[in-house]
Amino acid sequence: MSILSFSVTEAAHNGGFFTVDLIHRDSPKSPFHNPSLTPSQRLNNALQRSFNRVQHFRLWSPQLASADIIPTQGAFLMKISLGTPPVEIMAFADTGSDLIWTQCKPCDECFDQKSPLFNPISSSYKAIPCGSRQCQSLQDTYCVENSCQYDQGYGDSSSTSGDLATETVRLGSTSATGLQVSLPNTIFGCGHENELAFSIAGSGIVGLGGGSVSLISQMGASIGGKFSYCLVSMSAQNTKSSKMIFGGSGISVGDKRLNLYNSTTPSNASKDGNIIIDSGTTMTVLPSDLYHRLELAVKNVIKLPTIKDPEELLHLCYSNLADKDIPIIAVHFRGADLKLNPLNTFARTSSSSRCLAFAPDDDLSIYGNMAHMNFLVGYDLQKKTVSFKPTDCRRQ
Repeated sequence: MSILSFSVTEAAHNGGFFTVDLIHRDSPKSPFHNPSLTPSQRLNNALQRSFNRVQHFRLWSPQLASADIIPTQGAFLMKISLGTPPVEIMAFADTGSDLIWTQCKPCDECFDQKSPLFNPISSSYKAIPCGSRQCQSLQDTYCVENSCQYDQGYGDSSSTSGDLATETVRLGSTSATGLQVSLPNTIFGCGHENELAFSIAGSGIVGLGGGSVSLISQMGASIGGKFSYCLVSMSAQNTKSSKMIFGGSGISVGDKRLNLYNSTTPSNASKDGNIIIDSGTTMTVLPSDLYHRLELAVKNVIKLPTIKDPEELLHLCYSNLADKDIPIIAVHFRGADLKLNPLNTFARTSSSSRCLAFAPDDDLSIYGNMAHMNFLVGYDLQKKTVSFKPTDCRRQ
């Protein structure tokens, strides 16, 4: 499980941080939780979802105002309340999208969910009129009888369409302060026709991206476009909470530095913004050339016999590998060198096997969530920066 914390003005006045649950999809608190699975099976399922997510990232178009998102591979859910009186919903939290939406009555075409559909008879529900600035804040809107309609498509053929409206969103605190933030007139999608390319137990999506309709942007000056999270290790997810607080150039293995770009790299390759930092992907994905140099460097340090990954997902695996045998791998971003510990770099794919949690790709570089664990990862959407601070996330 993870905790999402908002450093907002209301919370600051009370001398604390505002926190809400951000629940890992495999946590016992998640509707996806399958108690019959072993930790290794959950990890392998997460890796398989991540490889599927990498394929969907190829469909992302930088020309779009909002990046395509892949909700089937989302790693975390969060609870929010909509309406007056408030109705609790659980939806995927996604830093790669903007729109907040949930399934609504009447639903002409909906996927199954465990909780009741949201009923827009709430006293604080307001339809957005056509031609308004709010209606124009999202792409692919249109008008039906002066009511603003939206049609949101995703990279995996999933879609949602319905009424674009405003509603009161409440975020309840799980901290000792017991604070709650109420956000009136929040733009959201009331979906009447929804199709997802996967089985879901949640209710929709909470967009945490940088666009104007994301939850982050709509919280406005109260958080200054800033949020951060702190993910606990996979072994601690059943008992400990992570935190999420609102308010690269190369890699080293031991002393050996591997440059991201070598003499064969095309001269037009961008050295700025060259990696996707994604909490929804488990492993880290590197350019094929860099990955193979990393793998060779790790082999040269560990010097133990390798084995085949039982699930055939990862490439470099060992039997009964101890932490003391694993070298520190450092990732060199502009302005920051991050030293990754064994929990960040090797995945336990069975009771006796551990595999390097990196994968090669010819087109994409993705900094996956295993590499985020026990780091406080901070986003400043206004300055367009990301920061990392080594932290024991179990103590947050």
